[in-house]
Amino acid sequence: MGLNRNRIIILVLLAAASLFVVYSAFAGADSDPGSSGDPLVTQSYVDRYVQWEVVELEKGQVLKGDAGTEIIVRRGETVVIDPVGNGIPDLTAGADIFAGSSVPNNHLLLIPRDDGRAIGAKSAAVVMHRGGATVR
Repeated sequence: MGLNRNRIIILVLLAAASLFVVYSAFAGADSDPGSSGDPLVTQSYVDRYVQWEVVELEKGQVLKGDAGTEIIVRRGETVVIDPVGNGIPDLTAGADIFAGSSVPNNHLLLIPRDDGRAIGAKSAAVVMHRGGATVR
């Protein structure tokens, strides 16, 4: 009788463990991917790194990008500000734009490091950026 009782206890424990594993595997399946119950990313991440922000620069203002910031000048005249001398990569043209050079409109620029690289407005300009940036 003791042997059968041990087998029953073992079977009950195995069944409980199996139910726990199955429940754990499907516990998050109630929410649709990307919904508030199962977010792929947070809203603040999307706001900061995915969505483009439009900035209107006045003549003389500077938009300084953080590392990884993408910039597109939509309208106006802007120039590269580069205190380190490496230029800002123009991903559209496949070349670097160096300090004092004009930024072509509708070209995608990438700030590679947080080292002071920026664009300055020679006239009123409309600029889109994705990533961290400050205007001064």
